Amino acid sequence: MELQPELPVLGLSVALFSSLLNGSTFVLQKKGILRARSRGVSYLTDLIWWIGTITMALGQIGNFLAYTAAPAVLVTPLGALGIPFGSVLASYVLKENLNFLGKLGCLLSCVGSIILIIHSPKSESITSRAEFEEKLSNPVFLSYLCFVLLMLTLLIFWLSPVYGKKNIMVYIGVCSLLGTFTVPCTKGIGLFAQDAFTNNPSGSSSTYLFICLLGVLGCSILIQFRYINKALEDYDSCIFSAIYYVTFTTIVLVATAILFQEWTKVGAVDFLAMLCGFSTVSTGVILIQMFKEFNISFRELNKTPEKKE
Repeated sequence: MELQPELPVLGLSVALFSSLLNGSTFVLQKKGILRARSRGVSYLTDLIWWIGTITMALGQIGNFLAYTAAPAVLVTPLGALGIPFGSVLASYVLKENLNFLGKLGCLLSCVGSIILIIHSPKSESITSRAEFEEKLSNPVFLSYLCFVLLMLTLLIFWLSPVYGKKNIMVYIGVCSLLGTFTVPCTKGIGLFAQDAFTNNPSGSSSTYLFICLLGVLGCSILIQFRYINKALEDYDSCIFSAIYYVTFTTIVLVATAILFQEWTKVGAVDFLAMLCGFSTVSTGVILIQMFKEFNISFRELNKTPEKKE
């Protein structure tokens, strides 16, 4: 009788923890900014703002470790757990309103994440640097990269200057398409580091590849940071973050499916369950972020309309 592979507990734990850290980042930073503003000083002098900034760095390190220890198809969607955690934390720390739809969104995000965890691939498709180098030479993935580069060129140099302030999907498209590079590069750098710790020497060509991965990752992060801030200047942050999560996660899942082929270890039932789980998480994120201003509560839902005489 063949034993079922177990969940990558370490990678799953790190992914969940880093999601919670990322979810608390903006709440702590905003709290620090409000405290500094009330005292008439710069937020750079506020301790809570610095705690939020350090939390952001720790969350990114956690993401790096999670992509190394668990399948990308599991780690990427779990980033949504930071949104309900941040919303609940903001309701206590910042006294922001978390209405009925927001609470329902938190529940849906958690339920969808549990479905993703149960039905995700239980083992890595790539466990060594040599396998990663072989996957990178896949003609299908190289063709996909060329398509992504073409789309990024059109968005950055043509559509962004003309339509960036008119259509939110232009900035979101740039940031999401860059996920095609950031996640695989993070995974590859982790595999190189893993081989280094196991005293597995790399050849000169592998060293050049490692340097290229670092360069591509750095450029992608800088461009993402620029266009995220451009989007936040022109659009509502709640709407941006909800649409950005769904678009970014979808594109990253497509890219990792082509490169790592982790879906080959997922059966038809698990695939449909993961699709339902991702849809549930996305619905929850949209309910939390896009309907914050709706004044809906259990008390109002239980009100009975007054009869007219």
